[in-house]
Amino acid sequence: MASMDLSKEDIEIVEYGSKGREGSTSEYTIDRAAERRGLNIFSTQVNTKARHPDYPSSMFIYLLCSLDRSNIGNARVLNSDTGNSLQQTIHLSNTDYTTALMIFLVAYFLFETPSNYLLKRFTPSRWIAFLMFSWGAMTMCLGAANNFSSLTAIRFLLGMFEAGLFPGLVYFLTFWYRPEERALRVALILASASLAGAFGGAIAYGVGRMNLTSGLEAWRWLFLLEGIPSCALAFIVFFFFPDYPETASSRWLSAEEKELAIERIKGVASLGHDKVTWEEAKETVMDWRLYLHYLLHLRLRSLLLHIPLRPTIVSGLGYSGLTAQLFTVPPYACAYVITCFVSWLSDRYEARSYVAGGSLLIAGIMFIVEGVLAPTAFKARYAVLCFAVSFAFGSIPPLLSWLTANLRSTASATLGVPMNVSMGAIGQIIGVYIYLSKEAPGYPTGHFTNAGFALLGTVVALVLRFVYVRRNRNLAPGEKQWRL
Repeated sequence: MASMDLSKEDIEIVEYGSKGREGSTSEYTIDRAAERRGLNIFSTQVNTKARHPDYPSSMFIYLLCSLDRSNIGNARVLNSDTGNSLQQTIHLSNTDYTTALMIFLVAYFLFETPSNYLLKRFTPSRWIAFLMFSWGAMTMCLGAANNFSSLTAIRFLLGMFEAGLFPGLVYFLTFWYRPEERALRVALILASASLAGAFGGAIAYGVGRMNLTSGLEAWRWLFLLEGIPSCALAFIVFFFFPDYPETASSRWLSAEEKELAIERIKGVASLGHDKVTWEEAKETVMDWRLYLHYLLHLRLRSLLLHIPLRPTIVSGLGYSGLTAQLFTVPPYACAYVITCFVSWLSDRYEARSYVAGGSLLIAGIMFIVEGVLAPTAFKARYAVLCFAVSFAFGSIPPLLSWLTANLRSTASATLGVPMNVSMGAIGQIIGVYIYLSKEAPGYPTGHFTNAGFALLGTVVALVLRFVYVRRNRNLAPGEKQWRL
């Protein structure tokens, strides 16, 4: 039951000049508190309706993207005990496999920023649908690879088409949500990658039993079956995915709801009708404080390349074949829960820097423990790596929310978000080379390097917070505060 303790501002008495028969003035009481409560309820309803068409679909789209990106790790060891894995079938050396991973990341780095610009140019629904159909087709083409050259060429094209999705979805959120609403939403999208890891291991386990069905190795079936859903869903995205609040169709928002949706994000969100100018682009590129954000993401992505517990590393923990596929599932599920929780904390208390820095600190400690443990302590190393994965993943949404909250124009968001993510691709290229096959099963170089990256990330997060605190102290009264 609502409290009846109302302040003077909550009640306004409006007197009308006409008097009743007994000469008393007619009074109408307007309950301002109730009015505000009603507005908040209406705003929540609009937010829910605005979220309904785009949000679950964004999560599912990124889940499919993550499946199609990471299934090469499953294919590498799928049915290796029978000599029918990807690496064995097309005769890849460890160097060849590493190159196939790296060429994907090179394409990712090159095409993230141009893709984000094209998303703004062609609208989210059209561009994301195009990307989905293209990467789904490339995934199916991987099933036809028969040598190193064809594998790397297709992986480059796959990276080119997948590059624009994640920065595009983060950018898309800046059109619909306020800064304090973004971290959890980024987390739920990003955590779809964790679910993809869990599902990917389970799917690979099932598909592994199709080995040599119709004369095809199971890894070929894996690529074919996981590429089809992306192509099919692309048509639905093209026709039904919403673009911007100001252009949302009446089937999602009424005219009144659309007006409120625009009003609630005024001054704190990107605008669909804004154009990107060269002057704004130059200003974004030259803004030095953004490079601290980029450095954070570079360190983080090098940290994350191998910690998603690819089956190769799980094999190093003492599990092999189809069993290695199953043992990739629990860490991803754990990462999903922890990522969502720390992102909720970030939004709830507007403490992006502390939450991200704390998550990286925990991840760094876990990697040190992982590197110190005996290589044969499989159960302990498996448990520790679960927490390392979870808290490393958990730092990403607060960091991206922090970045977008301090991008103050549509142009800066158009360029700043993909530049941030593309710097992460450089970090991933570094990450390709830190887990050395000759160091299996302990991988000390990989784990200690990741620990260093995580702890350095904690320091950079605190330095960046200090930069924003100093800027806020120098603001004139009424100027917009930098988010922490």
